[in-house]
Amino acid sequence: MRHLITAICLTAMLISTSTLFAQAKKKQAQPPKPEPTRTEVYKTIGDVELRMHIFEPAGHKPSDNRPAIVFFFGGGWKGGTPNQFYTHCKHLADKGMLAMSAEYRVSSRHNTTADKCVADAKSSMRWIRNNAVKLGVNPDMVAAGGGSAGGHLAACLGTIEGFNESGESTATSSVPQALLLFNPACVLDMVDGETPIDKEKYAGLEARMGTKPVNLSPYHHVKKDAPPTIIFHGIADTTVPYRTAELFTNAMKEHGNRCELKGYPGQGHGFFNYGRDKNKAYDKIEKQVDAFLVSLGFLEG
Repeated sequence: MRHLITAICLTAMLISTSTLFAQAKKKQAQPPKPEPTRTEVYKTIGDVELRMHIFEPAGHKPSDNRPAIVFFFGGGWKGGTPNQFYTHCKHLADKGMLAMSAEYRVSSRHNTTADKCVADAKSSMRWIRNNAVKLGVNPDMVAAGGGSAGGHLAACLGTIEGFNESGESTATSSVPQALLLFNPACVLDMVDGETPIDKEKYAGLEARMGTKPVNLSPYHHVKKDAPPTIIFHGIADTTVPYRTAELFTNAMKEHGNRCELKGYPGQGHGFFNYGRDKNKAYDKIEKQVDAFLVSLGFLEG
């Protein structure tokens, strides 16, 4: 009996040690989370301070005059955090760009609607350009990107006029020189009498937008000379249907704009995030991002 108890105890110890070793090995395999070089407040609304999380290339200085990009996180205009795009920012900073991830007001924290999110996005673009000398960026080479609702904000910057912060000077343009959109919500209203999005979601959009959906639907405001755009979208996305990305791409091309749609078979919403499916999509996306930015002169080949 004593031998049996001893054997059971040894087996338990071995299993426990093996589990701890596996957990430690898994933990070691995770790369350290990238952190911004610094943060700055770009906008204050009442007692709310909105910050820009900045990733600088090694050795960066204000005289460098680098291309820049700002990302907007997803979360349905309700939630989300800037760290969603930290790995993308770190990647592009390592490639030589000044990359940023912006905070903006969301309903869960600030009781706001999407029109205020758009106003914050426009404010962030103007802040970058107005502070270009201090930041060390070229104000004529500023791109914008984002995922889902954040992709919607970036697309709005390139297509929709108005919806500026009350009292804010519009002398500085809020239109980016390029757009990088990740499963973006670009169609928010009817197309040819039909809604290409979920009918129940469409019914509640006006309350979430703070205005009629068509007013903040990038597809419905595409015009000539919109920024060159690349879209990454999961073909199996049920949150933001792939069809909406096709509609937006077609509209861009019909107006003579450059727009590349990268469809990912079998992928759903948020597939572009770091850590999904062992980064199979993420790694491919980063290569396509690099190639797109190289073609525009934002990165060196």
